[in-house]
Amino acid sequence: MVNMSRWQQLAMENIHRRTAAPGRMSGKIVIVTGAAQGLGQGIAEEMHREGASVVIADLNGALAEKTTRSLGARAVSMQVDVTDEASVARMVQGTVETFGGLDILINNAGIVRPGSLEQLEKADFDLVTQVNYTAYYLCTRYAASIMKAQHEADSEWSGDIIEINSKSGLEGSNRNFAYSGSKFGGIGLTQSFALELCPYRIKVNAVCPGNFLDGPLWSDPEKGLFVQYLHAGKVPGATSVEDVKRYYEAKVPMNRGCYPIDVARAIFYAVEQQYETGQAIPVTGGQVMLG
Repeated sequence: MVNMSRWQQLAMENIHRRTAAPGRMSGKIVIVTGAAQGLGQGIAEEMHREGASVVIADLNGALAEKTTRSLGARAVSMQVDVTDEASVARMVQGTVETFGGLDILINNAGIVRPGSLEQLEKADFDLVTQVNYTAYYLCTRYAASIMKAQHEADSEWSGDIIEINSKSGLEGSNRNFAYSGSKFGGIGLTQSFALELCPYRIKVNAVCPGNFLDGPLWSDPEKGLFVQYLHAGKVPGATSVEDVKRYYEAKVPMNRGCYPIDVARAIFYAVEQQYETGQAIPVTGGQVMLG
């Protein structure tokens, strides 16, 4: 484990120094991983719009910087490999050095590799596990070290760790077992972290979106899930990307994909309420309902 004592002390010294701005998240210091594009970018934009100081953390440093420039003040970009412990430590240290502390970690970075048991190679299974499951543990480990120090400095301080999970963490996903399994595991981590961190006034929750069909994860013409699912035969009878898209839209009672603002509103709820932790909040347009 990387020694965090210097940054813990810095966070303790700055616990009452926050940049206020209009909005529901005023004064909050937030890391959003995987925030250079897609759903993560949309979440970061909504957090920033509501007054937070935001770290745009992504493996694609150039794209993260572009997103940061579009936000302006109270935003900074950091290149991070969430599967690498030293890289994650540097991200958290950089956040404290830049903004003085850390109040919210949004663990959004994720990857999908669909395929049947016969198709999916172990290397792809391992990659999905590393990004979606192991990286959640790493990011939480280093974020929590700062948050615990802040609680020590002020017992009234409270923080949040939020995993962007998936509806596939609430029910299985045919020919997408690596992703679904990693997301089920993520909910197990969320509940376990919630129990461990509750004494430090750190709430840990998961938000489980439906499909962000308009984002690059789905719509990229070469690597998007529409293309991947078509080639994997995940949608019976589909012969085109449009067939796959219509199939997934039809599965949602509200007849559309999930938008970043839908997820952001669930995050706002998780942060603002003070009596829920360890929860998996569905944002699926009615596609997946908790019993």
